Amino acid sequence: MFAIQPLPVHKPLTGAVAGALGKTLTAPLDRVKLLLQTSGGLQTGALQKAAKGGNLVQAFLAIGKAEGLAGYWKGNIPQILRVIPYSATQLYSYEVLKRRFKDKDGNLSVPARLAAGGCAGMMATLVTYPLDTLRLRLAVDPASRSIASASMAIIREGGKGAFFRGLGASLVGIAPYMALELAVFDLMPPDMPSFTRGFLAALLATTCCYPLDTVRRQIQLQSSGALKAGQVVHKIVERDGVGGLYRGFLPNALKNLPNKGAKLSTFHYAKRMLVASEQAYAKEVEIAEKAFQATASARAF
Repeated sequence: MFAIQPLPVHKPLTGAVAGALGKTLTAPLDRVKLLLQTSGGLQTGALQKAAKGGNLVQAFLAIGKAEGLAGYWKGNIPQILRVIPYSATQLYSYEVLKRRFKDKDGNLSVPARLAAGGCAGMMATLVTYPLDTLRLRLAVDPASRSIASASMAIIREGGKGAFFRGLGASLVGIAPYMALELAVFDLMPPDMPSFTRGFLAALLATTCCYPLDTVRRQIQLQSSGALKAGQVVHKIVERDGVGGLYRGFLPNALKNLPNKGAKLSTFHYAKRMLVASEQAYAKEVEIAEKAFQATASARAF
């Protein structure tokens, strides 16, 4: 077993690497999901029509026809820039908070796990929210062809504060989502494959909390904060029925569930490797200290 000196940066880095895994490969499904979720966003023509129709295959094909192959990865750069600090903050905060929330006997209750997961999700969202707003604008606005043009469009519409539009709804939505995902993953039988645990935890959390994500996407897209969360829900249900709150759920599931399974599994494995490495390092230090003491004693005689 290799040995490395344990440093504070190692666990956040494992979270970052785990979060970045698979994002570029699943970017086309993410683009489709955002278009369906916002009913086409600011698109026009055939792409808007396909997105409003809610058909996954038609929306997917329409992107290729309208924008070519590169269109499937539109908005992917801010997504990659976001996922590294997001995952590092989220997973590392969860580990720290779990230690803080243990009782005097060193046990961690289910409510404490849920609280740790919810708080970790809110911290990560707060840190990276402007990049999420930028990613959405690039994905649904045909006029935004670069990070610079998308940023200028957002600032023109609502000033710098527009980057945080919908933050309240996002925090309300992410807290139960991350509480469920991280706590359920931890509470599943340890002998179950970690990828399966991650997949099932993400499935439960996504199914329960997806409507909250749809609402916050609609708020993010507003040119002003005219509609509150309750009004957005009423508007969606009035237009599309309750099913409208789950628009884009299928591509999101196809994209997110394997990715989340891989992320949690990778983090779990990397954390185990680090722990084993830290133990090996501590053992080597102990052996070196004993050897030094033995040498010092021999010299004394």
